[in-house]
Order: sequence, then structure tokens, then C-alpha cells
Amino acid sequence: MTAAIAFQGLPGAYSDLACRTAYPSMPTLPCASFEAAIAAVRDGSAALAMLPCENSLAGRVPDIHHLLPESGLFVVGEYFQRVEHCLLAPKGATVGGLRRIHSHPVALGQIRRLLAELDVQPVMEADTAGAAQLVSEWNRPTEGAIASSLAGEIYRLDVLRRNVEDAAHNTTRFYVMAPRPVTPPPDQPGLMTTFVFRVRNVPAALYKALGGFATNAVNMTKLESYMVNGSFTATQFLCDVDGHPEQAGLRRALEELSFFSTEVRVLGVYSAAAFRSGAREPES
Repeated sequence: MTAAIAFQGLPGAYSDLACRTAYPSMPTLPCASFEAAIAAVRDGSAALAMLPCENSLAGRVPDIHHLLPESGLFVVGEYFQRVEHCLLAPKGATVGGLRRIHSHPVALGQIRRLLAELDVQPVMEADTAGAAQLVSEWNRPTEGAIASSLAGEIYRLDVLRRNVEDAAHNTTRFYVMAPRPVTPPPDQPGLMTTFVFRVRNVPAALYKALGGFATNAVNMTKLESYMVNGSFTATQFLCDVDGHPEQAGLRRALEELSFFSTEVRVLGVYSAAAFRSGAREPES
């Protein structure tokens, strides 16, 4: 059997869709939590994990920045999944007959125009695929769900409307995680590096730590800060930059960063997704 790719959520979740689209030959492994998806890779139940890190509307995904550095896994790729919300309902239901629409709170916040148009009650559920599963089990024409078209297929629901999201740019970025690094050669174009670092608790420490990236013309695409160990003085940063650590510019930038930091740890070097250059990711 082909090694699986793990994700957090139920079958039909957007993470499941991302797995199937990015790695169509790999079976997907649903997991109850991000920690469980990470553990599945560590214990060999899965070869990879697809973990969402940020969304163009909702911002960063909570907990991921805390979990990655201690996961024991490495970033070996990234993937961008367009979030296309579908209005799902049991077979025979009509848009006019709906009275309640179920979904994850973030998804409900992304379909405000639809909710106002239909004048229905939004009902918060744990996740989008779970909402679709519930609506399928109830099999009532008054109950609808907002989820992916994949969830509609899995739970045998009709798609009453497609692309009901308010913003057409709604996209989630994922880290692809593996138990061992897969580092491309430094002369390969279009590479990215993900790393974490902690700055010393001194004035202008972050300014000085990041100066090397500016002077060496290294493009930084992501910088997230968060507290560690409950301390208000110990701050850790998760960072994505263009380039390979063995390329001259990034190597010098990381050396300068190390001088002003208490820890610098590379989590992965990988090819940038085609999405960054304006190309669409493969269709589901």
C-alpha cells in the first residue's frame, strides 16, 4: 500500500482536499488534531503531513507555529489551496427551503453575503467537513452546510451553489512535513528556507538580528512572533525566506542573525510553490 499523507480533520476537509490535489497518488489519513497528524508521521503511520499555516483572510493558523519547532519533523514543501466554499444540502433540498446553515465559525464569517441574502440562521460546528457529515445524517431539507465540493461527494450531498465565499482570493497555505529533511541543491532556483530563532532580550535586538537580511538582499516572506514557556521576555520567531542556507547571501544573513540570537534552527529547505509565481495550483 502507498504511504499515506496525514491531515487534521474529517474526510472532505479542505486539508484533505489539499492532500488529494497535491499528492493524488497518496491515500489520505484523517487525524483528530494537528498533534495526531504529526504523531502519525513520527510513528510511520503516514509518510507526510499537510499542515495549514496561514489563510489569506483569517491569518495564521493557531498552534501551528508552536507545534512545528518541537514536532521533530521537517518542512519539505508548501502548497496553496484555494478555498471554494459550496452550499451543500440533502438531495431534493432547495435554496429557498433552507432555514439553517452549519459550518466552522471561520467559514461562516466568509459567507456573510450569502447569509444575508438567504436570511438563514448560521450554526457553528467544529469543522466544515463535520458540518457536512451532520447535515447528511440528519437528511432534513431545512439544514445546509458550507464545505468543500469533496465533502459533498463524500457525504452524498447536493451542491446548491458553488463559490459562495465573499472574497475570491480566499487561499490557505500549507507546510508539507516529513520525518527527514529533503534538501535540494543550493544551485536549484526557486528555493525557500523555513527557520525559527530567538532574539536576546536587549534593546533593538530584532532590528539588529534582521539587518543582515536587508544588507544581503534576502527576501523575507513570513515572520511570526510568539511567546515561549509563558515568558513575556522570551520571544520566538518563525520565518520563511527566499533562498538556500548555502547560498552566499542567505548564509551571511543567518550568520549575522546567529550573532544576535540565542537559537537559530532551520526547519526545512524546499521548492517554492508555483502559486507564488502566479501559476495556479492543480485543480481538484
